[in-house]
Amino acid sequence: MDRRLILAVAGSGKTTYLINHLNLERNCLIVTYTENNLIHIRKCVIRKFGYVPENITLLSYFQFLLRVCYRPFYKEKVRARGVSWNMPDPKTQKLNRNQLTFYITKNKYLHYNRIAKLCQFKAEYIRERIEKYYDCFMFDEVQDLGGHDFDLIRMIVPQNKDCLFVGDFFQHTFETSLDGNLHKGLYKDLNKYIKEWEITGIAVDTQTLSNSHRCSPTICQYVTENIGINIASYRVDTTNIYYIDNQADADALFSDRTKAKLFLQESNKYNCYGINWGASKGLDDFQDICIVLNASTLKVYLKGSLCDLVPSTRNKLYVACTRSKGNIYFIPHTFTDKYKQR
Repeated sequence: MDRRLILAVAGSGKTTYLINHLNLERNCLIVTYTENNLIHIRKCVIRKFGYVPENITLLSYFQFLLRVCYRPFYKEKVRARGVSWNMPDPKTQKLNRNQLTFYITKNKYLHYNRIAKLCQFKAEYIRERIEKYYDCFMFDEVQDLGGHDFDLIRMIVPQNKDCLFVGDFFQHTFETSLDGNLHKGLYKDLNKYIKEWEITGIAVDTQTLSNSHRCSPTICQYVTENIGINIASYRVDTTNIYYIDNQADADALFSDRTKAKLFLQESNKYNCYGINWGASKGLDDFQDICIVLNASTLKVYLKGSLCDLVPSTRNKLYVACTRSKGNIYFIPHTFTDKYKQR
């Protein structure tokens, strides 16, 4: 059986690689974390087959968690009224993990970040269920798994079916289920992360998707040298990276609706074609982009030390930079603040 995790770089064709492994004979389950990527995968499947075949199941992570892992084993027993998306009271960390009160609120809503922990008690049966109904199990954006979810997925990896996981370690911008200090430092050390998967019996491949189709050599070199994340390009052309140093150019770019504006946060407060750095992950339809540098990022940018950003911000900036197929325009927030809705 082929049981692999492919660690890729941005724009290397992770989704295309998965889609190329699909056919009309094998029952395949594909899980991905973000809604953006689920939409993207669905479009790619339809592009290949003309429709979504019955033998291919596409689920977001929480759809998978609830439909495949939780409901078949706990729906009637727990009778939860829904899911609470609020963090549990820290005091509940003292509760026994065998008590149902650790997993649900007083009003019988499941704590979103503990559903996977509850399902771990049925991990063997969940794995058997996947092996029964599917010939292959695929997981895209696997780098966003954290907390109990990371443990659950490794526990239910089918033993006698093909498994193909893909992700970009440095595109870790979200975590599905933080709960206390569980796996808190998992994404600070690539080698440690690889070992965690290898212990599970998953082969880790760092070569197959190591070059980007999306990004030019110009952008890849910039990311490698300035952000400190290694990425190479299949392309041979040259694009440009600009730093905007005056209000007039910033205004012209801001009013140009053909160029997406990427903000660290609060993009919804600007009247433009805007999106947050982290939320842009999985999107592949940008040519030229404008990256707005907030106060703290601008400071390290001017010092030439972007690689010293805290890992979460550095990863989001990496995601933002690698959305571009063309040019990048870095714009200081001081030129865009006037457009922000208060």
